[in-house]
Amino acid sequence: MTQITVLYSKIHRATVTDAQLHYEGSLTIDKHLMDLAGLVEYQQIDIYNITNGERFTTYAIVGEPHTGIIQVNGAAAHKASTGDLIIIASYSAIDHAQGPEWKPKLVFVDRDNRPSANKPALLPV
Repeated sequence: MTQITVLYSKIHRATVTDAQLHYEGSLTIDKHLMDLAGLVEYQQIDIYNITNGERFTTYAIVGEPHTGIIQVNGAAAHKASTGDLIIIASYSAIDHAQGPEWKPKLVFVDRDNRPSANKPALLPV
């Protein structure tokens, strides 16, 4: 069977709460947000920095649940700063035939990285 790579989940417009250059490289994510997005510790993730346009790949590590922590660690701290808005994305391979029915897990958060039922409004350009 042919496989395709699809968006598995994303945490949309999360706010970076801290950036630690001299720390094990990774992205610390509030465990509650990880659970909502179906992420597991050490899973590969892509980060899209809305604020400065940087894109990078790293892995997730578990942060305290319900704290809103989104901490960029190690060399990635050169690519995102405290206060930046980011998208955290994960991907999965599925059978091509499943593609038309596939729906990713989408987690929208507010400015404090709390889950929100509301999709954020796009700001005018």
